[in-house]
Amino acid sequence: MIIDTHVHIGKILNYNMTEEQVIYSMEKYGISYSLVSNIECSENDHKMNPISPELLKPQNLILENTLRFARAYSDKIGVLAWLKIRTEQPDHRFKKLIDENRDIIYGLKLHPYHSQTAPDDDKLEPYYRIAAEYGLPIVSHTGGCEAAASQRLYNAAKKHPELAFIMVHMDLGTDNKTALELLGKLPNLYGDTTWVPITTTLEAVRRYGSEKMIFGSDNPIDGKDTYLHNKIGERSLYQQYFNEFKSMIPQEDYENIMYKNALRIFGIKLPTSL
Repeated sequence: MIIDTHVHIGKILNYNMTEEQVIYSMEKYGISYSLVSNIECSENDHKMNPISPELLKPQNLILENTLRFARAYSDKIGVLAWLKIRTEQPDHRFKKLIDENRDIIYGLKLHPYHSQTAPDDDKLEPYYRIAAEYGLPIVSHTGGCEAAASQRLYNAAKKHPELAFIMVHMDLGTDNKTALELLGKLPNLYGDTTWVPITTTLEAVRRYGSEKMIFGSDNPIDGKDTYLHNKIGERSLYQQYFNEFKSMIPQEDYENIMYKNALRIFGIKLPTSL
């Protein structure tokens, strides 16, 4: 079994990740369940400049669209509610959406790079209160700018020991050393495998045990066959996770990383048919 905790839908900037791509890839590559967030909540572009307001949709509307997708495929799809942490605050409607859909909402998603707001910013406190009330983990991009540094997520996790925090990418585009060091300092801080080399994941297991890492991919960022190859046809990193990685660690550790930790951390309720 494989649970992918970092999957997207939505169209914004130069991204267009469709629901059809997600379902196709899951069926083709044997993914049992995916946690999906909607990239249309991005507030800043790739150069960290604010996206024109006329190109943006309200956070609640984007969440509603994501929930419709999950309801249509309730045996395959759960939701991470992507937050517009720079420009919006949670209102009554947002909390009502969480309350009414807690059975398929499994966490809150931050993107400090595309919001230019760090996880330890006080703006996040109302969201963290909601997360604590509903038992929702916090999933955050790390890497690319100071606001998205793993240290800033660590600060938030230290302040909120009642919440689980997941370092997506473990500082994308780096050697992961800082994220690896931080990973062992708090019991409520976890790493994910999205674009993370297997060598880093193996080191995390060696230092801290296999309970500290979960599988994620960014599917379908490179198209419907993201799990197979990148945009120029080179073999995907995830083929290594699906294949060679199995022989590198004990089976129990492999199962922890590929699905058991996700079940535990997010409280995912899989259909009995799986």
